[in-house]
Amino acid sequence: MKKREKVENVMTKDVQTVNITNSLKQANDLFNKYHIRHIPVVSGDKLIGILSQTDILRISFGNTFGEEQTGSDEAIFDMLSINQVMKHSPETVSPDDTIKDAAEVFSKREFHALPVVKNEKLVGIITTTDIINYFIEQF
Repeated sequence: MKKREKVENVMTKDVQTVNITNSLKQANDLFNKYHIRHIPVVSGDKLIGILSQTDILRISFGNTFGEEQTGSDEAIFDMLSINQVMKHSPETVSPDDTIKDAAEVFSKREFHALPVVKNEKLVGIITTTDIINYFIEQF
């Protein structure tokens, strides 16, 4: 196993993003379309926050009422903005940090994705799943 493997070697580089002018419905559509659980919120290339699928589930009815809740969820999405729901100024890692560095952050915190930033520009995202997959490949 490579002990100094860098984040840039396992991160997702083609990251789906939103900005604060997008709607929560648009963000939710991205979660569903791309089967992802975290979306960085950007202004240009600069990271300003992160939105998780869990954030959306906290404000919606989830799947409580089946198909009938769609209208209720959309009403909630219309009442709130991404800026109100996202995590502002999330913790980040650099592409030059090691996978061990990122794993240590995950082990001490209650989140599962870290935006990867270089020179204040979003360049990727690394998740706990990326790290688990890396470890699986090593064995």
